[in-house]
Amino acid sequence: MTRAPLLPPTEKPRVVMEHPDFYVVHKPALWLTHPVRARVDVPDLLTFMQAETGEEGLAPPHRLDRETSGAQILTRDSDAARKFFTLFKTHLVGKTYLAVVHGTPDWERRTLDAPLGDLGLGGANKIQIRQAVVPDGKPAVTDFRVLERRAGHALIECYPRSGRLHQIRAHLSHLGLPMVGDKIYGRDPSAFLEFMETGQTPELTARLGLARQALHAGRIAFPWDGAQVAAEVPLAPDLRAYWEGLGADG
Repeated sequence: MTRAPLLPPTEKPRVVMEHPDFYVVHKPALWLTHPVRARVDVPDLLTFMQAETGEEGLAPPHRLDRETSGAQILTRDSDAARKFFTLFKTHLVGKTYLAVVHGTPDWERRTLDAPLGDLGLGGANKIQIRQAVVPDGKPAVTDFRVLERRAGHALIECYPRSGRLHQIRAHLSHLGLPMVGDKIYGRDPSAFLEFMETGQTPELTARLGLARQALHAGRIAFPWDGAQVAAEVPLAPDLRAYWEGLGADG
């Protein structure tokens, strides 16, 4: 079966902070961080910003998933790229995410220290890249804080202390709080395989509630030239609209 085109993004990237050494840019959902070879054309932040600024030397020292919105750094020269490489390698860059999940936890704050690794194909799992809490996994720690509860959902602040693949999504799933719109770790185990076959159909979006996973990189902070830099990106419009459309707490 030929895969249908992906839904086109409705937003364009915008600069949140401009520094002589780097930009912090709001990457909208459904944009790649950088160009990749794919069966369908998908816009990417790096190419867009290079065209907007005329700076061909821009580079991303980290990467947000296509479906994740929020704060993305782009370095402006090779010196800045090297400095960020060291900052990320030494875990000096703090990233705070916002997630909309199904379920209303009975706790306000929680730290989950649970190793993550490949779940492995077989049984109910038919997705090779799915991660899970497994005894022989790599150490993974995430801090969670409930910001608000509404109509069987929660808005949760997530702070990953480690950087494992799909860490926030897998940890939330382990806690019984699947992310809205998540095709791999959400409530519908067939969603990702269907997406790979058909693309993002209106029917799939209606079933999942959103055309993408409800994850947003809301804040990024790091030391730079003797000072602490922090940039914040408000919750993306599609996630805000979904949240406000839930109605009153219940």
